[in-house]
Amino acid sequence: MPIVKSVSRAVSQLLQSSGCGCGISIVPVRCLGISPRQVTSDASFHSVSFSESDHPRVLITGGLGQLGVGLAKLLRKRFGKNNVILSDIRKPADNVFYSGPFIYSDILDYKNLREIVVNNRITWLFHYSALLSAVGEANVPLARAVNITGLHNVLDIAAEHNLRLFVPSTIGAFGPTSPRDPTPDLCIQRPRTIYGVSKVHAELMGEYYHYRYGLDFRCLRYPGIISADSQPGGGTTDYAVQIFHDAIKTGKFQCNLKPDTRLPMMYIDDCLKATLEVMEAPAEALSMRTYNISAMSFTPEELAQEVQKHVPELQVTYSVDAVRQAIADSWPMNFDDSNARKDWGWKHDYDLPELVTTMFSFLGSDSRIAQAN
Repeated sequence: MPIVKSVSRAVSQLLQSSGCGCGISIVPVRCLGISPRQVTSDASFHSVSFSESDHPRVLITGGLGQLGVGLAKLLRKRFGKNNVILSDIRKPADNVFYSGPFIYSDILDYKNLREIVVNNRITWLFHYSALLSAVGEANVPLARAVNITGLHNVLDIAAEHNLRLFVPSTIGAFGPTSPRDPTPDLCIQRPRTIYGVSKVHAELMGEYYHYRYGLDFRCLRYPGIISADSQPGGGTTDYAVQIFHDAIKTGKFQCNLKPDTRLPMMYIDDCLKATLEVMEAPAEALSMRTYNISAMSFTPEELAQEVQKHVPELQVTYSVDAVRQAIADSWPMNFDDSNARKDWGWKHDYDLPELVTTMFSFLGSDSRIAQAN
């Protein structure tokens, strides 16, 4: 028996390292068959069935990034505090740790991730672990491992355990040969960043697993996301977050993109609302598995002008980062999200003026804002 277990473990490690996804797992009628990765002989499972009225049991990977904490807060209000588990490889702040269940989870550790799903009876998985555009270009091997190998682990586990899986995509999934104004859901995608390439890979693999194994895969292409409760994380659109922090702290902001660089953007509340709505949408309402979503589109100059209505003395300068600018120039200027609005009723709440007012309200008033008002 020890020899059998050793062989089983070796095969499991080989499959994990190769990202293999062969075999038949779950067919569209939701009958459980052989998983894309063979279950080891010594695996232990607790068989649990859920009725339609039960709340989902949710796991969020990469949960300490820009969106994970906010999503956990929203889902806990909806489904109950203990039904939503936040996970990451980093140590959470005290307020995050004590706000609800938190667990260490490394998406590159297939066995550990599978144990978390089984032991916590997970039914929905939000996969937010990723290296963003500018950070990914600085460390391509790590981005490839996290964004692609990690995705393979998540896909196999989701298919094996009949999960509803959400994987976010991005404006970065398009490239310089894609139509930019507007960019439709279906068009040429030839991104030139490892982040973009990995997201196109995620879109196509998710759709493949849906049609091949019946995986309930759902994906939204996010525009640039703006939020006040997290620091910029290395994305090309993060200037639109940094400007608010700098306006309050120093009254000076240096932008790393050209003033006329137009990109689609969205306030985080709209982003989280769209994510929950697409996950709750009936499967029969979805005509596709990956949707564009959008709310507004603006340039750094237009954003600065709106911010200066609140902080008139804000000084804005431009020191263009060649890498970020090249990335931005290859991305859409406007998203066509008509399919999301038609299929599951997507509608945004925040335009540029509401966005700026809300950001300053959230970040709080200092003497400059008080004087401006």
